[in-house]
Amino acid sequence: MATLLAGDIGGTKTLLSLYSAGGSHPELLVQERYASADWNDLGPMVIHFLQDGPGRDHPRPEAACLAVAGPVQGGRAQLTNLPWLLDEAALAQACGLASVELVNDFAVLIYGLPHLQPPQLAQVRAGEVVGSAPLLVLGAGTGLGVAFGIPTATGLQAVASEAAHGEFAPRSAAEWELREWLREDLGLDRVSIERVVSGTGLGHVARWLLACRSGEASHPLDSEARRWEAGDSGADLPAAVAGAAAGGDPLAREALDLWLGAYGAVAGDLALACLSRGGIWLAGGTAAKLLDGLRSRTFSQAFLAKGRLASTVGGIPIRAITDPAVGSFSAACRARSLLG
Repeated sequence: MATLLAGDIGGTKTLLSLYSAGGSHPELLVQERYASADWNDLGPMVIHFLQDGPGRDHPRPEAACLAVAGPVQGGRAQLTNLPWLLDEAALAQACGLASVELVNDFAVLIYGLPHLQPPQLAQVRAGEVVGSAPLLVLGAGTGLGVAFGIPTATGLQAVASEAAHGEFAPRSAAEWELREWLREDLGLDRVSIERVVSGTGLGHVARWLLACRSGEASHPLDSEARRWEAGDSGADLPAAVAGAAAGGDPLAREALDLWLGAYGAVAGDLALACLSRGGIWLAGGTAAKLLDGLRSRTFSQAFLAKGRLASTVGGIPIRAITDPAVGSFSAACRARSLLG
């Protein structure tokens, strides 16, 4: 049975994995995590993994898909936070691989969708899938990932997108005030969608509410907000906000509700943009952590609030991807499709 190489390459860490081509879906054999900055290029890391690392005890992979944090054009990619210029042909030759494909690390999720198993998913909204229609994947994490899947005769074709950098469109007086505060506080000419609709965005929403109440008594989130704003690596304001909201804190609940409403509205807008009747998948670090919120009336109402086209989005099913290793799994699914 064929062996596949899957890579999830980021500025901080790189996850290299070997999968068996398997039956209905690829099956994980071995995996190794590397600190990306410890290597001057990806090629030596892959060679180490295959020859001296966990891959040495398995057959050489017959195909490889490497998901990279950055745009891919013409088989080449310049990583956003590393001085690595990657080239498919050069990597294949250097590593002794027959086939290598570079894919954007969010768009690659499209290739895993048909192979996800029930434990990797959770339903957010019920609906009916139209098999011939486009799919949409959204991922609110550090930023906001967006990708589309187009059904073709040979399977899904992933289409990367930078829709998250479109203009944030306030729907209420509160969202307008938030937008204007972000422009001034962050020194921005414009406010993109992901400044609000992302895990980082939830932190910004909370900072705004704390700033609005600066004349009032101190809030338990004040200290975490200051540490997070100062770049303290140990501070996680978005997680603190979610935890405080679950505990009944009014300000944290207000921040989370505003964020969920903005997320739902953006999901509905993008569903209209591509008529994603093939389904919507919510990924990223917040999908599993904030599952109850994504299932809430706040998210759902904002998603459906599309005027005359409410019925168009109303029948689209929404699922959350809860598997944190879905990036590597999806890369393996793509690698399997490259086999001759």
